[in-house]
Amino acid sequence: MKFIDEAIIQVKAGDGGRGMASFRREKFVPMGGPDGGDGGRGGSVIAVADRNINTLLDFRYARVHHARNGEPGRGADQYGKGAEDIVLRVPVGTLITDLANGGVVADLTADGEQAMLAKGGQGGLGNIHFKSSTNRAPRQHTLGEPGEERELKLELKVLADVGLLGMPNAGKSTFIRAVSNARPKVADYPFTTLHPNLGVVRATDTVDFVIADVPGLIEGAADGAGLGTQFLKHLARTRLLLHLVDIAPYDPAVDPVKDARAIVAELKKYDPALHAKPRWLVLNKSDLIEDAAERDRRVKDIKRRLRWKGPVFLVSGMSGQGCRDLVRQVGEYLAGTREGA
Repeated sequence: MKFIDEAIIQVKAGDGGRGMASFRREKFVPMGGPDGGDGGRGGSVIAVADRNINTLLDFRYARVHHARNGEPGRGADQYGKGAEDIVLRVPVGTLITDLANGGVVADLTADGEQAMLAKGGQGGLGNIHFKSSTNRAPRQHTLGEPGEERELKLELKVLADVGLLGMPNAGKSTFIRAVSNARPKVADYPFTTLHPNLGVVRATDTVDFVIADVPGLIEGAADGAGLGTQFLKHLARTRLLLHLVDIAPYDPAVDPVKDARAIVAELKKYDPALHAKPRWLVLNKSDLIEDAAERDRRVKDIKRRLRWKGPVFLVSGMSGQGCRDLVRQVGEYLAGTREGA
């Protein structure tokens, strides 16, 4: 299924049915009085988060969603039937904003959570409501209220505890395959990952977390280079970022430190709040360096040139070396932040 994480839709709730002005007309019942019923309520448009949906693809092809109008009132005290609501099922993690003013309509972060997108109009009043001691034959009635109409932007931000950062071919897809149940495509060319991948990681018997792999960044991504920053929104809800760096690039001209700095610069340019999230350095592809002394030298050189003070892990997504220890420490960190929340 094609992954779509943004869509613009138009929603229109149903209008309320008009009230009826009617009088009772039966044999042997002279001057029966008013009996006009109320109009029915117009249908509303409601969004519901559904964990079984993971893309906004359907809303790329169905952009207009109109609910039915309420039925008008009738004589003999008969009220018009209310229209059924329209329910739009969206992925968990969908942010809905009003294009007219930019305001947030809803942020659906739990399965089954609902939000009113457009409220149906109330039905009009029939003339039975205007009867009084001084007005025994009222001819007044009201029209139904119009339903709300909006143009909305749907934006999917996947729900994950941990996000992976890195240049194309840093080994993010291989790493997420090694530590989780996700099975993204892996190949030796840039931009293998074209859409976010989610995986569930079991850290211990009692602790697990969700990890997200997004398409790699390159220098100039904030200006549209490569795949740009269109997928960085999916890291907005994470609590920890793992910055994967290729410690053994195939091309000797590639400088891992320069690449790491470029990623951090693009992150800061895109969203300072995302840049400020806790970030751990993960040096990947350690299995490609057989000499232990050379591995240690490269680790120290990268830490020194980056002036890195945070946690550093040496791993291999291909062989699994160091991955188990990293997963355990990530689990401990997340459990600690949950307790402190």
